[in-house]
Amino acid sequence: MAAKIPVTVITGFLGSGKTTLIRHLLQNNQGRRIAVLVNEFGEMGIDGELLKSCQVCPEDETTNETSNIVELTNGCLCCTVQEEFLPTMLELLKRRDSLDSIVIETSGLALPKPLIKAFRWHEIRNAATVDGVITVVDCEAVSTGTLAADLQAVEAQRQADPNLDHETPLQELFEDQLACADLVILNKTDLVDREAQENVRSLVEQELPRAVKIVENGRAGELDPNLLLGFNAAVEDHLEARPSHHDTEEEHDHDDEINSTHLILDQAFDPEQLRSRLEKLVQEQEIYRVKGFVAVPNKPMRLVMQGVGSRFEHFYDRPWRSDERRQTRLVFIGKDLDSTQLISKLG
Repeated sequence: MAAKIPVTVITGFLGSGKTTLIRHLLQNNQGRRIAVLVNEFGEMGIDGELLKSCQVCPEDETTNETSNIVELTNGCLCCTVQEEFLPTMLELLKRRDSLDSIVIETSGLALPKPLIKAFRWHEIRNAATVDGVITVVDCEAVSTGTLAADLQAVEAQRQADPNLDHETPLQELFEDQLACADLVILNKTDLVDREAQENVRSLVEQELPRAVKIVENGRAGELDPNLLLGFNAAVEDHLEARPSHHDTEEEHDHDDEINSTHLILDQAFDPEQLRSRLEKLVQEQEIYRVKGFVAVPNKPMRLVMQGVGSRFEHFYDRPWRSDERRQTRLVFIGKDLDSTQLISKLG
């Protein structure tokens, strides 16, 4: 029987830096033939497009619309999966002879354990194994309260009232992603001082149920690729050692108010003016994540704009192609978002 293809699952909260990490892995694959599968929360494949622009992709990318698989010039593959995991995974496994490993980037709102359980399905288990789970933590966001403020508030309530056993969905996501990890990456450590790093490390260690390696990384995502592959953990066979909030619950209600909405605007923006409007917008509404592409007046390059909480950054990733419309496309993730209202605030 052929050896199972190893699959690395990369999870983490919204804006933690998963896509940047994977871009670096693709650019420095050391001869490995890697498939990347992106499971996005939202109606536009922003992360998938960012991976395709990682400087190892052909200029005239063509996509098989049935399998939604894009082959990169260095032998890697990139898939964007928004609904059906199994059909796309089976398409990848058909190419297992030309692959060395698969990397799955989960949505920032995804619970990792249900995904890993899928590797117990008979259609997959004989061909692939979950080699390891990596959880990426935005060190600056946690240290400044974008996530930690919620955690502290809930913990204070729980300590004050022992009968209170319900928790916020965001806290559950954070804890479940840590509980499933074989490696935790404290990302963007260059944006905080040493004391803040130690505080975040301490918080993470308190949530880890097992002895798990923690590494620190700057915002460029330039970790040694060998750290991200080769765990040999066969995670799907040992899920019981990775506790989850959902293990003993037949039904679990998540906050249905969390939603994503996307804007497509035939409008170009000055980067700093747009950034200022977005910063104001997140102060007025509960917005967790903003990510997308922006048309800039008199610029041949496409601008990437992304933000988590009130912190935004932008950079140019590639020239606009002659066959694509120069539109501004943004995805927002938050609570009770209304696209019409967002457009009026940005216009």
